[in-house]
Amino acid sequence: MLTTDEDELITIAAQSDPDALPLTDRQMSEMLPLRGLRGRPKLANKKQLVSIRYSPEVIAYFKASGAGWQARMDAALKDYVEAHSTGDTKGA
Repeated sequence: MLTTDEDELITIAAQSDPDALPLTDRQMSEMLPLRGLRGRPKLANKKQLVSIRYSPEVIAYFKASGAGWQARMDAALKDYVEAHSTGDTKGA
């Protein structure tokens, strides 16, 4: 812990530093919480994390196509669903 004298010396040094001026009221009001700025924007249709087993041949086929293989696998499954969809989603 700092002593009162040490804290005062640090405060004086910080206040005399032209690169460390206190924020104005306007600057403070324009600040946004950090958690609102971090990460990707939220998706409208958020994907779900599931654990599933595929045959080694299927995995090898998609992995052989390089980076992004999981997205390509997702697209292939979406195409299948669209082609075979009856419009009835009660079983989902």
